[in-house]
Amino acid sequence: MPEARDWLTEGLPHLWLPYTQMATATPPLAVVDTQGARIRLADGRELIDGIASWWTACHGYKHPHIRATVERQLNALPHVMFAGLVHEPAARLAQRLAALLPGDLDRVFFTESGSVAVEVALKMAIQYWRNKGQAEKKRIVCFRHGYHGDTFATMALCDPEEGMHTLFAGTMPEQLMAELPIDEDLGRAFDLLLATHAERLAAVIIEPLVQGAGGMQMHDAQTLACVAEACARHGVLLIADEIMTGFGRSGRLFACEEANVIPDIICLSKALTGGTLPLAATVARKHVFDAFLSDDPTAALMHGPTYMANPLACAAANASLDLFEQEPRLAQVAAIETQLRAELAPCADLAGVAAVRIKGAIGAVELAGAVDLDGMRRRFVELGVWVRPFGKVVYLMPPFIVSADELATLTAAVRRVLEERARKL
Repeated sequence: MPEARDWLTEGLPHLWLPYTQMATATPPLAVVDTQGARIRLADGRELIDGIASWWTACHGYKHPHIRATVERQLNALPHVMFAGLVHEPAARLAQRLAALLPGDLDRVFFTESGSVAVEVALKMAIQYWRNKGQAEKKRIVCFRHGYHGDTFATMALCDPEEGMHTLFAGTMPEQLMAELPIDEDLGRAFDLLLATHAERLAAVIIEPLVQGAGGMQMHDAQTLACVAEACARHGVLLIADEIMTGFGRSGRLFACEEANVIPDIICLSKALTGGTLPLAATVARKHVFDAFLSDDPTAALMHGPTYMANPLACAAANASLDLFEQEPRLAQVAAIETQLRAELAPCADLAGVAAVRIKGAIGAVELAGAVDLDGMRRRFVELGVWVRPFGKVVYLMPPFIVSADELATLTAAVRRVLEERARKL
């Protein structure tokens, strides 16, 4: 096996990294192993992972149950196309998701990524109305600070002021952006928006309780319920993007449960396989699915990714669901929330800190003023943790199995870095 410096120095000139200006970026760290809540680097250093590999590794790395399940599936059936064929891991997973999700969310369409899961939800919503003879209902309402993906249809749903997709302005379909109805005045404004445009609206899409990559903004269950009630009142479908919050991150298995909201369509990914293999799901309620049943072939949902419902990924997801049944994941999330509240609270008193927000196993510190992201990221590595702030937000979203001591190391590193920044302001 080649030395780490060989594969890194020889391979890196051929890689194009995400969200990175390759001309000036700090070289990425070479990883050779992961275990539990830790990442081991090629140079021997070990980092405590504070963000669960973009919020996916909810059970930590290399959980033996998921690993063994995937190995068995690899020996039996690694992959088969999902058009005209079906297999047990996907059928069992769809059945289990339908049983876990609220209400009659019981028709599951599998894809490979969160962005595509949202794209499929948009296609479902628009074609739902077309199949019902209301083809003019094809616009989508999204929210300020929202993020739903990096593909063209999903970029059109993201807050343009967040800066990730401003280069593509004018090339994407125009949708309607609203403010979250977090008070009575905004609630009336949102209701008026739907009333004014209802004849042209297919759906409203929302990240329930926590808006992720748009800035870790948080809202309460009443706000989510207000959105759902307005959608029902004006005949507009509700899409819940639970790609980040799904599977326990907010404190409930699904964030919608906190508001007793049953969306018409829900999007799931990230923690679905416990951070092992790519998989996403778009799940529709019965009335949405029924609108696609017809003698007319053109009324079918025309979408089918090549690796849709990959058996290895579905096996991993089934194993992940086993762990939610067998191990105290939601209790662990509650403990993480308590510790985050106690240990990140002092950050609120530091110069240059605008707000501290906590929800479930999510802790976010919003900064004011200029932010040296690269410098902060390097400093976190020096302190032995993997924390990757973005925009003006330093956040922690660790694996649910993180120990109290490991989490204390993470929160201490955040406080120290922000204290160092405060002294320079």
